[in-house]
Amino acid sequence: MNRIVKILLALSAVVGGILTASQPVHAITHYVQLSTPTIFVHGWGSSSHAEEKMANAARNAGVTRTIVKANVDKQGRVSFNREIPAHAVNPIVEVNLEDNKLANYQSDYTAGYHHGGTYVRNVVQALQKQHHYRQINLVGHSMGNLEIINYINDNYANANLPKVAHLVAIAGHYNGLVGQRSSEQATINRKTGEPSSMDPSYRELLGLRQHFPTGTAVLNIYGNLDDGSNSDGDVPVASAQSLKYLVGNRAKSYQEIELHGKSAQHSRLHNNNHQVDQALIKFLWEK
Repeated sequence: MNRIVKILLALSAVVGGILTASQPVHAITHYVQLSTPTIFVHGWGSSSHAEEKMANAARNAGVTRTIVKANVDKQGRVSFNREIPAHAVNPIVEVNLEDNKLANYQSDYTAGYHHGGTYVRNVVQALQKQHHYRQINLVGHSMGNLEIINYINDNYANANLPKVAHLVAIAGHYNGLVGQRSSEQATINRKTGEPSSMDPSYRELLGLRQHFPTGTAVLNIYGNLDDGSNSDGDVPVASAQSLKYLVGNRAKSYQEIELHGKSAQHSRLHNNNHQVDQALIKFLWEK
């Protein structure tokens, strides 16, 4: 009897080991296996730390093994903590902007967002020097969205830059912030996304309605505290929804996710938010 028990235990251990070893392989087959880098851009006054939990959630899910940091100094020069390996799968780039408050544009954020777009371009071009990527994914939070969308708007005709496969906007204040009268009073046409009034930064982006890249899939994530403010505390829901009017008629696809309650607060949308993490993983990498 003891011999039979030992044999059964041994078989159980072998089977268990096989199952354990196969789990990561099984998990990763749920995701695309591409070299396309995904670039995260943080918001005003923040840093690459704001991107870490989202990036780590993707790594822990088995999406990628490669996360690098790209520091952009105040002169726009880009340096990486390490290069992306040649055969990296679904690499992630966490951007850190030293000029994280657009210091020279405090009185003109419309011009500032254009300038921030050059920081995004510099990161993309620096990546191109490592490997000639045909496409990239872009993920922004808060002001990072305005820098990303200005990068797209200002460089749409540049054939030397990679195509944008996916764009993820998290808490994007495309038509202004809480506290700006024109933004708070603006209503939205839910069918088209057109706001009833437009701030100067938004008007600068209207050209996207003619030249936003048709191959780009868009996911727009925003929050509503459900406290009567109709905002995430910083960004009015209508301001975030106004992205649809700029890109919805041209994008390969356009999706919106509105999150509710305390976890939908502006900063908490990127900070260990399981709903956001899962939405990103599904949209960017799931087969």
